[in-house]
Amino acid sequence: MANIKSAKKRAALAEVRRLRNRAVRSTVHTAVRRFERAVATDAAASQQEFREACRQLDRAVTRGVLHRNAAARKKSRLAKKLSLSS
Repeated sequence: MANIKSAKKRAALAEVRRLRNRAVRSTVHTAVRRFERAVATDAAASQQEFREACRQLDRAVTRGVLHRNAAARKKSRLAKKLSLSS
């Protein structure tokens, strides 16, 4: 553990950010999982779930959790799955 006051503060802030990032990533994973489930079962619902997954990916980029190219790659792969299911 850190001894210097500023280092202790940095460690505390890093923990807060870690938990926030984990929550955002979890939301993204859940949206992607819902989309994949919708693609497997219902074509009409998959379009809505695709929009929600893209929205969550964009939000993760805005918050700095994901790199924009990583999100673009994931959205591209989701779009490909959506087009194949139609």
